[in-house]
Amino acid sequence: MVTIEEALLIIQDQKISLKSELKPLEEALGFALATDTIAPFDVPEFDNSAMDGYALCGLYQEYRLVGEVAAGDSKEIELKDGEAVRIFTGAKAPENATAVMMQEKTSVKEKVLFLDEMPRVGQNIRKKGGQLNEGQTVFEKGHLLNPPSLSLMGSLGLEALEVISKPTINIITTGNELVNPGQPKAEGQIYESNSYAISGALQQFGFRYHQKTQIKDDFEATKAGIKKALESCDVLIISGGISVGDYDFVKQSLEENGVNELFYKVLQKPGKPLYFGRKENQFVFALPGNPASSLTCFYVYVLPLLQRLSGYEKTGLTTYQFPIKHPFKNTFGRPSFLKAAVMDGKVEILDGQGSSMIQSMAKGNALAFVDDGEILNEGDLVKCRLIS
Repeated sequence: MVTIEEALLIIQDQKISLKSELKPLEEALGFALATDTIAPFDVPEFDNSAMDGYALCGLYQEYRLVGEVAAGDSKEIELKDGEAVRIFTGAKAPENATAVMMQEKTSVKEKVLFLDEMPRVGQNIRKKGGQLNEGQTVFEKGHLLNPPSLSLMGSLGLEALEVISKPTINIITTGNELVNPGQPKAEGQIYESNSYAISGALQQFGFRYHQKTQIKDDFEATKAGIKKALESCDVLIISGGISVGDYDFVKQSLEENGVNELFYKVLQKPGKPLYFGRKENQFVFALPGNPASSLTCFYVYVLPLLQRLSGYEKTGLTTYQFPIKHPFKNTFGRPSFLKAAVMDGKVEILDGQGSSMIQSMAKGNALAFVDDGEILNEGDLVKCRLIS
C-alpha cells in the first residue's frame, strides 16, 4: 500500500512520449499546441476604426464630409485638413486620419459634420500592429487552446493547427450483477452506472473514450477483454473487480497480459483498492467498483495523467483552500477525499460519504481533503479540489 503523495508521485514520474497531429481549427478546442505559433503579419494589418463614426483630419469641432469607408473597402482616401469621412467599425482608416469620433457624439447638416466635443489624437483608431507584430510569438508550444485562442488563430488565417494528440482511452466495467440501463433486471442485479460517470468525467475535461466494454466476473473473460482493449488504447480504465474477493479477477488478468504493477492500494478513503500499471507506453488504472470511489479516483489520479499525455502544462483539478462552515472530525481511519459543496466562499462537508453513495457527490462541487483524525473548527481552511 502507498500513501496518496506516493501514488501521485509515481504517476507524475512516468516517462511519456507525446504525439502530434494536424487539427482543423474548428476541432482544436481543448488541445495543446505542438509548436510555437508565429504571427505571419501585423495584427491589425492596418489602422482601422474601433467603432461606427467619422474619421477626422485635424482637431476641430466642424468638418466637411467628403465620403464614406465601409469595412472591407480597399479604396484609398486621402483626407485634407478639416475633412472627414463616414467610417464603420473595422474599416481601414485614411492614412492621415487624426481620430475617429463615435457617431453618437456627432450631428450632420448639409455635408457639415458637427462634434459634441473636441477629439483627441488617435482616439478610436486601432493602430497597425497594436496587438501583434509580424514575426512575434503568438502562443508557445503547450498553450491550451480555448475559444479566444481559436479566434486569434482564425484572424491569422490559420485553418489547421499542429496540436499534441490526446490519448486513446478504453473503458471496461466488470461484474456479474451489472445490467445495462433499459434492460430487464433480475433480483440481485443492479444497473451499470460507473461507465457513464467515467465517460461523463472524460467529456467534462475534453476527452472521449474509444471503446467501452462490459465483462462478467470470469477469469478467462476478464483476461480476454483486457487483451482486446489493450490492442487499441493508450490508457485503459477498468471499473470493478480489483479488490480481493473470490470474483475479482482484474489484477491477475492484468499480470497475465504483461501489465507491470506500479502500485496497488492507496491509504485513503474512498478508493483504497486502486491499481496503476504500465505496459510499455500504455497505462492502466483499475478503479474500485463503488461509484463514489471510482469517480474520486478518476478525478485525483487518472485525470492528471490524461492531461500530461495531452501536453497540458497544468494538470489535475483546480485546488483552493476554503474556510469550513461547521466543525468536523475525520473519524474514517484514513486520509479522506470528502464530498463537499463550496458556496459563498465557504465549504460544507456533505452527508452521504459512503463509497457507494453518489447522490451527495452529484449535489456537491468539490472534494475536500481532510487528513486522518484531523479536527476542524468552524472557519479553519480546508484544501478543496473543485469538480465542477
